[in-house]
Amino acid sequence: MQMVSNAVSGREPQAHLPGEFFSKLSPEETTDLMSLGHSTSYPPNMVLFSEDDEASGLYVVLEGEVKLSMNSRDGRSLTLRIAAKGEILGLVSALTGSPFEKTAATLYPSKVAFISRRDFLAFLARHPESYKTVTDELGRQMSLACNQLRRVGLATTAPAKLARLLIDWSKTGQATASGTKFRVSMTHEQIGEFIGTSRETVTRTLSTFKSRRLVAFNGTSLTIPSRDALESFACC
Repeated sequence: MQMVSNAVSGREPQAHLPGEFFSKLSPEETTDLMSLGHSTSYPPNMVLFSEDDEASGLYVVLEGEVKLSMNSRDGRSLTLRIAAKGEILGLVSALTGSPFEKTAATLYPSKVAFISRRDFLAFLARHPESYKTVTDELGRQMSLACNQLRRVGLATTAPAKLARLLIDWSKTGQATASGTKFRVSMTHEQIGEFIGTSRETVTRTLSTFKSRRLVAFNGTSLTIPSRDALESFACC
């Protein structure tokens, strides 16, 4: 795992985290699990783990956002999803001992807790009732991966892929008088990696969406005036 000289590390006592995984753990289970974590602050674009790295443990996002991707030998990259605060990374490898299947890198300054595989397995032994929560999380992550494959593999055009991505992001957005508003945390190049197209295509397609009043921009915020109208592109 890459480290940096200005990283700030320490034990992580935090017991209150958002996200589906921690919402299903009891307060006692959460406190016990997070007491095992050793937290580190990272700058942007810092790799936490890479594909085929040995499964040393799992990671919990405490602050910031982490990009999960898969990369080819010729340099191509496909972004799978963006993990936010409260999400757990490397769960499959921590359970099975198999190498990591993805690469995880910070998008912004982030704080991440590392829990060794040995400590995590010991936690499960102490709290066998938490296996249900772990199983649910594995199913959730599998569903997210299938949605991404469907978005990239089955949509026939770049506008359809981008429209579907924006609609998915808007599901956690804020309803306003002008439409559904949400923050876009990725650059056009990163969005291109997410949907398997070029930065130029993303920029051009967003410009088309804007000219047709399908989206509106305000800094890093994006508003969808009509989800039904944007859906027409997602179905192409």
